Amino acid sequence: MGALFQLHLLELLRLNSAMQELNFVTIGYKLGMVFVPFLFALCFHEFAHGLVAKWRGDPTAERLGRVSLNPFVHADLIGTWILPIAALLLGSPFFFGWAKPVPVDPRNLKRPKQDMFWVALAGPGSNVLLAFVSTILLGLVFAYAQTDGMGGAFTELLKTFIMINLFLALFNMIPIHPLDGGKVIEPFLPYSWNRWLEMNQGALNMGLLVGILLLGGVLAVPVRWATQQLLGISVWVAHIAI
Repeated sequence: MGALFQLHLLELLRLNSAMQELNFVTIGYKLGMVFVPFLFALCFHEFAHGLVAKWRGDPTAERLGRVSLNPFVHADLIGTWILPIAALLLGSPFFFGWAKPVPVDPRNLKRPKQDMFWVALAGPGSNVLLAFVSTILLGLVFAYAQTDGMGGAFTELLKTFIMINLFLALFNMIPIHPLDGGKVIEPFLPYSWNRWLEMNQGALNMGLLVGILLLGGVLAVPVRWATQQLLGISVWVAHIAI
């Protein structure tokens, strides 16, 4: 009995060790394939806001060190680290997050109303740019790399990166405050409408949170469609590159 129990205990320890190893591998895979691309896309989005604001005459973001690709200068403790990582580790169907907004002082801009339009558009536009760059890279991977091993992992990483960037671009272009889309449409709205949006920003924030939970699946439809179109372009790039 003692010998059998000891053998059984050793087997349980080996099984537990294997499961822990698998869990660590799974966690590392999720962080590497989803969170790291998400973090870079998020930070590039904020970097683009600060860079265009600088180009249009406002040095506020640059003075605060926000014209940078360093994720720590853009990261929000809850929105960038805790919520996204917890969603991945817990297997939640809702994966979302945010970074600290880049401060912009319209008084420093050359033409405040027009320049704020470009500053706001820069964030989603940068995500679209990253999606297209990733599409070209994916085409080159299809043309020159193996589809298994590291080549296969890099392929999946680029596909995920394309989808993440498209989702960030589409979501942030929803035309309500405090999203970029609200600032993009601001020059085209009457003053009274913009004033109402600013006065009710708190309620809109709550509505936005509810909207994320309810409309996440709705936004996924055009994002998946756009991703498929870009994947088709990557195949075309691969044919040209061969």
